[in-house]
Amino acid sequence: MASSLTKWLVDPKKNWFARQHMKTVSARLRRYGLRYDDLYDPYYDLDIKEALNRLPREIIDARNQRLKRAMDLSMKHEYLPEDLQVLSLSLIYSVWSWI
Repeated sequence: MASSLTKWLVDPKKNWFARQHMKTVSARLRRYGLRYDDLYDPYYDLDIKEALNRLPREIIDARNQRLKRAMDLSMKHEYLPEDLQVLSLSLIYSVWSWI
C-alpha cells in the first residue's frame, strides 16, 4: 500500500505536483547548463559509480565539464546565457532521439 502511494506521489505522469516540481527543478538546472543526471553522486551510491564507469569517456568528460561550468557560474553569481540554455536543451532531446 505504502509503496504504491509513494510511486504515485513521485511519478510526474500521474501526479500534477510531481510534474510541477520536475519542471521547476529542470528550469533551475538549465540556468547552469546541468542535467538532472549530473546531480547523482558516485561517492554516495555504488550503483551510480558503476553506471558511470560503464559510460563512454566522452560522456563522462562532458558531465565533468558541465559540473565545473555550473560551479564557476555559481561562484560568479551568474547564469548561463539564454542562447546556450536553449542549445543544451536541444542537445538533450537529440540524445534521447538516439536511444
